[in-house]
Amino acid sequence: MLTITPFPQNKAFPPLIRTDLQTLQVNLGYRCNQSCRHCHVGASPHRTEEMSARTVEEVLAFLGNGKVTTLDLTGGAPELNPHFRYLVAQARGLGVRVIDRCNLTILEEKTQIGLAEFLAEHRVEIVASLPCYLEENVDGQRGKGVFGPSIRALTRLNALGYGQAETGLTLNLVYNPTGSFLPPPQQQLEGDYKRELAARYGVAFNNLYVFTNLPIARFGQLLRSSGKWESYVQLLKNAFRSENLEQVMCRSLVSVDWRGRIYDCDFNQMLNLPIRVPDRERIYIGELADMSLVGNRITVADHCFGCTAGQGSSCAGALREVGRVKV
Repeated sequence: MLTITPFPQNKAFPPLIRTDLQTLQVNLGYRCNQSCRHCHVGASPHRTEEMSARTVEEVLAFLGNGKVTTLDLTGGAPELNPHFRYLVAQARGLGVRVIDRCNLTILEEKTQIGLAEFLAEHRVEIVASLPCYLEENVDGQRGKGVFGPSIRALTRLNALGYGQAETGLTLNLVYNPTGSFLPPPQQQLEGDYKRELAARYGVAFNNLYVFTNLPIARFGQLLRSSGKWESYVQLLKNAFRSENLEQVMCRSLVSVDWRGRIYDCDFNQMLNLPIRVPDRERIYIGELADMSLVGNRITVADHCFGCTAGQGSSCAGALREVGRVKV
């Protein structure tokens, strides 16, 4: 089990410095067909923000310079952006690895006919949200009736070759805690997921990523309304591990919002904490190709303890294996 060591309340998060840029994470908009309790974006069907065709072209122009190897598409539901398929096809044509952070139920929307087949055709890596293999827990976090369509979507993706080692079509699942506690060890939980999903539904996938919920946006509001905000933030601080600093995603990733503005990560985007560049208040994707961010200091705050707590948390799941701790 993880040993809890009290962390001084007034101690700031340690400084972080950027390395070579590898991933461009693009938020195509905050509109989603779900309204999940843990969503750090506050996405919902009522949001209207979405990336324009002009900004999509600026993203592609940047990718054409060869400065990153991975395009990581997120939202909301990124597929709801009308330019999603164009962006994916063009990026793949440039030889860029494309990740689609998919909520699974979007594959059953009437406006998304052929989406699963499109993703398979372009060999897009899918990172799909499924906070549990039990219906009650999934519906409790993501909304009533979400679990069934999610399983049907997974079955459909498996039929197309996703989750099968020999096809090269990667399907990774994501676990988020359903409450104010750190996620359990990733490797152990992955074994549980694979066993239960195969036995119950015949579903296969490649890897499970476990993410720590950060105390911002909708989840932050839930913590405050239940009186758990301070204790949860302290939990993250107490579970801080300095060895995780070397692997946090913000050192080699930049986040682009729907307006084309650049941030150190998706969480800073939601908190409107822009990337720090000398003599500039904001930078945009159209300017990024002419800049080097190596050695740049990353904007940090208390929410960053979420990425370094316990086993750590990044866009590719845990950074290392430790035990689970509850508030």
